[in-house]
Amino acid sequence: MNARDAIHAATPALQADDTVEDALGLLMEHHVGHLPVVTEDGTLAGLVSETRLMEADGPDTTVGDLVAVRPMHVAPEEHIFNAARTMVQHDLSVVPVATPKGRYLGLIRRHDIFDKFAQMLSTQQAGAIVALEVDARDYALAQLIHLIEQNDGKVLAVASESPEQSTDKIRVTLKLNVKDTARIRHVLEHNGYHVVASFGEEEEELEELVEEFVRYLEV
Repeated sequence: MNARDAIHAATPALQADDTVEDALGLLMEHHVGHLPVVTEDGTLAGLVSETRLMEADGPDTTVGDLVAVRPMHVAPEEHIFNAARTMVQHDLSVVPVATPKGRYLGLIRRHDIFDKFAQMLSTQQAGAIVALEVDARDYALAQLIHLIEQNDGKVLAVASESPEQSTDKIRVTLKLNVKDTARIRHVLEHNGYHVVASFGEEEEELEELVEEFVRYLEV
């Protein structure tokens, strides 16, 4: 899934000659902490933050005078993971999407990133989530999936976190197509996987977890 597919067309960009007062109004209306600034010819000039706007000389200051020299953005063909990494690295609430020549195409909100990740991780499908840890030298995805399928389960989605140190364990999160994971968890533990937690063995519990995470992202 690429960045172009996650653009949120309803959230507008600012024009370089918009005032600080107008910009703050749009930030409040669309519940974001940043907005892109675009020139008359559709070129991305940069991003402006609520903090930067609040520090401006006055409400009539134009936002074109406040943007950074280097516009932060992702290309439309980049994977959505890159958009998420850019947001995290620079603590952004939105990230602009622009062509290599700087033509502005739209923006991606933090909430949009979560929605796409939720789709990729099959959160809307019935089933449980199992979180586990394993030594890096013992981790083999094919073997892990084989163990689960041998016990009447199917992996709908998988996400892994690489260890910070070579001696740390890899953390793996699995979305399965079954709600009762007792047998699968027992087999995984027997084969050297440490099951940290399981969630959503009742569908309502999983929906509550997802809704709670969405509320956290919108704070």
